[in-house]
Formats: sequence, structure tokens, C-alpha cells
Amino acid sequence: MPVEFLDPRAEPGLMADPYDLQMDSKTPGITIGLLANGFADSALFLEELGVELEKRLPGVSLLAFEKDNATVTADDELLDAITDKCKAVVTAYGH
Repeated sequence: MPVEFLDPRAEPGLMADPYDLQMDSKTPGITIGLLANGFADSALFLEELGVELEKRLPGVSLLAFEKDNATVTADDELLDAITDKCKAVVTAYGH
């Protein structure tokens, strides 16, 4: 019996939408939030990412945030704290 191999790759069904950055990451004094989703190691991952961001973006300030429960969305209090203090935010999943 012959073996037939199937290639599961396909052409994308949607065209990518180009976008422009809404901020200049080299702006002096910019604050970037790092939001961990509450799963194991998400905070540790963002801590390491923060070290690298500080090397590449001198003068940037980083603020760490973490959801208490990975199974629910961020509450209004957390989102308000992030938007009040940060120009941008990086989120991360862990497992």
C-alpha cells in the first residue's frame, strides 16, 4: 500500500494589515508596563525581558504588573493603573 504525505501548510486566508507605531520607543522618560497574566513564569519571563528592554532602550522606565488570577480578565483597577502610568504595555503568557 503506498503512503501519501499531505502538506498541511496553506496560503494565508487574509492579507496582513500594515500598521504604524503609535509611539516612539526612544522618547526620553517613556514608561512601559509589563503585564504578567498570572500563569507560572509569566512574571519571571517579563522580568528577563525588562532587562533586555533596558539595554536596548536607555532611559525607558518599566513598571511590572500582574493579574492575580490567570483565568479572568484584568479588572478596571489594574487597567486604570496601567493606563495612568504607562505609554505602552507588553503582556505575557506563562504556563
